[in-house]
Amino acid sequence: MSVESVFPQLEALLPHVQKPIQYVGGELNSTVKPWDECEVRWALMYPDAYEVGLPNQGVMILYEVLNEREGVLAERTYSVWPDLEELMREHRVPQFTVDSHRPVKAFDVFGLSFSTELGYTNMLAALDLAGIPLESKDRTLDDPIVLAGGHAAFNPEPIADFIDAAVIGDGEQAVLDMTEIIRAWKAEGRPGGRDEVLFRLAKTGNVYIPRFYDVEYLPDGRIGRVVPNRSGVPWRVSKHTVMDLDEWPYPKQPLVPLAETVHERMSVEIFRGCTRGCRFCQAGMITRPVRERSITGIGEMVDKGLKATGFEEVGLLSLSSADHSEIGDIAKGLADRYEEDKVGLSLPSTRVDAFNVDLANELTRNGRRSGLTFAPEGGSERMRKVINKMVSEEDLIRTVATAYGNGWRQVKLYFMCGLPTETDEDVLQIADMATNVIAKGREVSGKGDIRATVSIGGFVPKPHTPFQWAPQLSAEDTDARLGKLRDKIRGDKKYGRSIGFRYHDGKPGIVEGLLSRGDRRIGAVIRAVYDDGGRFDGWREHFSYDRWMACADKTLPAYGVDVDWYTTRERTYEEVLPWDHLDSGLDKDWLWEDWQDALDETEVDDCRWTPCFDCGVCPQMDTSIQIGPTGKKLLPLTVVK
Repeated sequence: MSVESVFPQLEALLPHVQKPIQYVGGELNSTVKPWDECEVRWALMYPDAYEVGLPNQGVMILYEVLNEREGVLAERTYSVWPDLEELMREHRVPQFTVDSHRPVKAFDVFGLSFSTELGYTNMLAALDLAGIPLESKDRTLDDPIVLAGGHAAFNPEPIADFIDAAVIGDGEQAVLDMTEIIRAWKAEGRPGGRDEVLFRLAKTGNVYIPRFYDVEYLPDGRIGRVVPNRSGVPWRVSKHTVMDLDEWPYPKQPLVPLAETVHERMSVEIFRGCTRGCRFCQAGMITRPVRERSITGIGEMVDKGLKATGFEEVGLLSLSSADHSEIGDIAKGLADRYEEDKVGLSLPSTRVDAFNVDLANELTRNGRRSGLTFAPEGGSERMRKVINKMVSEEDLIRTVATAYGNGWRQVKLYFMCGLPTETDEDVLQIADMATNVIAKGREVSGKGDIRATVSIGGFVPKPHTPFQWAPQLSAEDTDARLGKLRDKIRGDKKYGRSIGFRYHDGKPGIVEGLLSRGDRRIGAVIRAVYDDGGRFDGWREHFSYDRWMACADKTLPAYGVDVDWYTTRERTYEEVLPWDHLDSGLDKDWLWEDWQDALDETEVDDCRWTPCFDCGVCPQMDTSIQIGPTGKKLLPLTVVK
């Protein structure tokens, strides 16, 4: 039976909201498939505004992978701004997809991709608008399976009450496997109801179903154990890892937005995973091992993507793009091929020790020469040893000297504040590094218009990293430390005006820390914040620290814990962590040893180029590091007949 579009009702509301274009759909390369010809239907959501959500690679890839499968359709939905939410409630218009404006509640699966925990209240808003009960236990056979994915799903416990399932790791094969289980269950007449299809998913060992696990707590508030509550459910759930990225050349037809978005470019993921071993970096840890896309695979994807979109810039994405074993040939080959078309290339940021001027020149040959971004992360040599960011100040000065000497005028330096064992002095050394950068830039360029921007974020300990046991710095201490740094930079009469200073206060980091290392008890806080009007917590103008703290003070005492218990408290080796039953492949003993190495200021090499350090991923996940060089070049410039 067909599902009607809600666009006639929605259209009447659009003249009364900001940026109505984001809700109308019809983007170039979007897909609308006949409802009645499909057996399994997915609604995919990035729980943020259209301008942030549409360029998201994860959702775009899954959208295409699912729509390529016969008998399956996928449509997209994004968070609606508060102005439209109010009107939708008033006029009873449900959460809708932008592709065909069908109600989200009509789909079989409602999949949400969380790159940050600050999207949780937006998920509740979408569920509520869709008419889907907020809590899993209240849903019926007619409600979709609510599925969480993305990096935040590696600890889905704070939202365990609100989701039916979570998938950790790569989604491409995972969504196809889930689709076939759901398709078979529906073809059999949906035997056993909602519980049965969730059980079938759980039995695979690759889909986490929170309702099938009980959490037992100790008298002091710590977790005693997490146990399956029915037979046939695995004790641990494993992450998905896609090997051979060349077999998954997605997106083939990237979406072209109708409204302005945060990234106006076509992006290609050139490799997945990272083994640099930065101890703060959850993304690097959970996406191991490194899997490179071949130079020819990259060339084909860029060629097809540009023809399909008309974009004039290509982003070469990964966690450390300059580490691709053939990055020089990739950049030169693409710059040569698209020189006449003036297609620019970009990397998200460049590692100090991977930068070379030839690569930088290739990247900017056809586009504009913007500033360069480097991420030393720690202000002092000591801190960089603690976090395993093996970059010396001499390396940085040498690199920026090369950049300034070759015509660049601006660099951006990214650091973190609140790292384990950090002192005021460690942070104040950021000012010294920035002045040394400016001094060197003036020296090698002979010019006075040299600029450096220092950008600082608060450190948040993350699950599945060596710092998962670390105490988080309080918001007050973070602000005090950054205040001292700001005063030192501004007080420098010779260099201060050439140094821009951007920082986030410590408050959002505490909320993110509460959510990232929280357990199921945090669900009560999220629900209270949502009920109090919390939305778009990743946006400074919508975020309210006071609301989060008030809701935590109202809900957590019943459990004998508080915000500090989750954030500024150091964990011990013996403690059961909320995510221990979710297997990222990393051996917990290895993570603990790396945490001890951090405290001892001991650095560890990149295992791509050295013997294995036994992190556990490759043997446990039956995977291996995949790197080049392949010895091949990009596709020929012209088709050979």
